[in-house]
Amino acid sequence: MTPGRSSGRKKRAGRDLRAAIGVGLGLGAAVLASLFVYKPVFVGVIVVAVVVGLWELTSRLAEHKQIRAPLVPLAVGGAAMVVAGYVRGAEGAWVAAALTALAVLVWRMTEDPREYLRDVTAGVFAAFYVPFLATFVAMMLAADDGPWRVLTFLLLTVVSDTGAYAVGWRFGRHKLAPRISPGKTREGLLGAVALAMAVGALCMHFLIDGGIWWQGLLLGLAVAVSATLGDLGESMIKRDLGIKDMGTLLPGHGGIMDRLDSLLPTAPVVWLSMVLFVGAG
Repeated sequence: MTPGRSSGRKKRAGRDLRAAIGVGLGLGAAVLASLFVYKPVFVGVIVVAVVVGLWELTSRLAEHKQIRAPLVPLAVGGAAMVVAGYVRGAEGAWVAAALTALAVLVWRMTEDPREYLRDVTAGVFAAFYVPFLATFVAMMLAADDGPWRVLTFLLLTVVSDTGAYAVGWRFGRHKLAPRISPGKTREGLLGAVALAMAVGALCMHFLIDGGIWWQGLLLGLAVAVSATLGDLGESMIKRDLGIKDMGTLLPGHGGIMDRLDSLLPTAPVVWLSMVLFVGAG
């Protein structure tokens, strides 16, 4: 996400930069350790992120819009989606998603019928926005070289955000979407594209079995676009809710959903690109 131009230790509208860097490095180390030690452990990491993200999203909907999206079927179904995607692939993920949507409809029937349609619509949206998109990370992981695919996905998303931050902070003049995210600039988007394409070429050449550098250029471009759209999408949700962050769990970052905003829509983009370029693995 592209920051404003505030000075001192605190950047991005008052965030503590040192805390943000420390938390980011700690999360990165934990994620990488689980990713390369034992695949099912990383599946567990995805499940935990999904459940916490759903809790944050449904809590903010209830607090600011009085929308009662049922958390229990969403959390159980979300975990099932991730596991099914890892074990059974896309077919398993779709079946789990359909059953989760059905569970949301039935669970909400036990409460007051007023605003039923609004609540279940929000519940189905939450099911597809958080766990279903996260399932594509689990499907990437299931490939023989799955950890390297997931690492590429994470690296490209991070460098896309970093490129947008660095170039936008230094050279940003023209707003990209001022009504949604005033800090984002067109120059920052170009920085995201350039850095993601460069790193994408390196990742496809050195990390992915059968990958070719020019495929990484296309992958990096796609990631920069999807990560930016994901960031803008969550900003739109937060503006509608009238909040700055989805949570306070991560010092300097906000909540889990504030870290997943770029990752979630990028996961299916990277998964599909990998399948098209080098196969399902």
